Amino acid sequence: MNTGTRSKDDKPWGGGDVSRARQEGISAAGWTNPRRIRIQAFEPVPTPASFISERQLMAEPLLIAQSKDPQYLLPKMANLHGLVAGATGTGKTVTLQVMAEAFSRAGVPVFAADVKGDLSGISQAGKDNPKIAERVKKMKLEGFAFEASPVTFWDVFGEQGHPVRTTVSEMGPLLFSRLLNLNDTQSGVLSLVFKIADDHQLLLLDMKDLQAVLQYVGEQAKALQTEYGNISAASVGAIQRGLVTLGQEGGDKFFGEPALNIDDLMQTDSNGHGVVNILASDKLIRSPRVYATLLLWLLTELFEKLPEVGDPDKPKLVFFFDEAHLLFTDLPSIVADKVTQVVRLVRSKGVGVFFVSQNPLDIPEAVLGQLGNRVQHALRAFTPKDQKAVKAAAQTFRTNPKVDVEKVITELEVGEALVSFLDEKGTPEIVERAMICPPRGQIGPITPEQRAELMKTSLVAGVYENAVDRESAFEILKGRAGQAATTGAPQQQGQEQPWYANLPNLGLPGQSGGGRRGDTLIEAMSKSAARTIGSSVGRQIVRGVLGSLLGGSSKR
Repeated sequence: MNTGTRSKDDKPWGGGDVSRARQEGISAAGWTNPRRIRIQAFEPVPTPASFISERQLMAEPLLIAQSKDPQYLLPKMANLHGLVAGATGTGKTVTLQVMAEAFSRAGVPVFAADVKGDLSGISQAGKDNPKIAERVKKMKLEGFAFEASPVTFWDVFGEQGHPVRTTVSEMGPLLFSRLLNLNDTQSGVLSLVFKIADDHQLLLLDMKDLQAVLQYVGEQAKALQTEYGNISAASVGAIQRGLVTLGQEGGDKFFGEPALNIDDLMQTDSNGHGVVNILASDKLIRSPRVYATLLLWLLTELFEKLPEVGDPDKPKLVFFFDEAHLLFTDLPSIVADKVTQVVRLVRSKGVGVFFVSQNPLDIPEAVLGQLGNRVQHALRAFTPKDQKAVKAAAQTFRTNPKVDVEKVITELEVGEALVSFLDEKGTPEIVERAMICPPRGQIGPITPEQRAELMKTSLVAGVYENAVDRESAFEILKGRAGQAATTGAPQQQGQEQPWYANLPNLGLPGQSGGGRRGDTLIEAMSKSAARTIGSSVGRQIVRGVLGSLLGGSSKR
């Protein structure tokens, strides 16, 4: 049984090697446990380079599926990304769960969006099931045992998990434009708004901060034009309307403090197992653009904040992007280029990204070409478009003469898949028809009571629950407006303003305005009436009206 090797001279990494390494205080992931290393008296402490062999440094391969031979995903190759694809109901979610459990056991934290609520079952040990028992026996999985994985639940709305927040400034104008579905002109105005906020020390933390700065920019557009260029009032209005819509969809809950600390996504428990971070998305997915932008922001934050680590033995974090087609739907070219760049470069930060979608064609070719580990479940071919998708999916695999991929891809049963992982040299293995391993956790959602108990005992319990609203742009601009009102000319006590005081220039006594003098109320009425002179009735009306207003005789 080939379990992956480190070099041509090395023997396969088997169960005996793992047991011996653990006895010696070295885990399969290559980390030493100082409490288990026994050092003889007067024996010099060896350096890591001489003490740990190359085989011991290699993380244990992850068994994901099995055909005639086991199909292993090498943790060292996980940061070369992957794809899990297949039609609805073919087993993608269970495959995602199996992979997440395997990474967790290897000490790798995981982040995944739970669109249907099924993934929460990973937090509970599975139970005896005839189908699972049959699969375990058929696949000859020795030592298989049900177990739960450590889980932290997250939720933008703070209902089914700890709140997920970021600030408006951290989101930035590019992703915010995507979030509001702005055109190029409106996106340019939004970028100016962010620039003006920075230049005027107006901190953008939540939605009301951005709305306040937008109002300020709209009112001061002429004064700001010399330094920042033309600021269209129509674009400002469109952005404000977009913010109102976003707030109605619940997007305003995503902005504020305390903002999510990326380090809280990369935790391990006391057993060294990676924590599986599950984002409750069954409600969030109702706003597809908000859902996709949130996950894209998380991926961008990981890229920007994590240090370079090169090619580690195992990833620092594995990111599963479910319903990935939502990310690329109507994606502006500038954002698409950013996504491609992030996916290409985030691997050097030790982050593996796995896209989960119904069809490989949902993923742009520039991104699809970077996904080295592939699990393809069944596809349906009922229409010419479906048949084209099947053919395209078949062409993405390394050919196996014994497998007619284009035919098999429509015949796969639930829990079966075409599998091709990268070998130790980074080369895709030939495609195999394989059965996916059964999950060790529960299949299906957990109860609200179980979720609440896990939230109480999680590593970040109490950290994000209470929102903080410190002084920012909204409070600063509100304070300035208050100061301007108190320093203005005081109104005489007891004197009330007439109802027409705030109307545009009517030419009434005591009312003044800059620029061209407007017509008085009498002049405006005279001009309006004069337009009706063309008819005899009109002439009579004009004479009657003007005569009354100007004090003339009513005689004709």
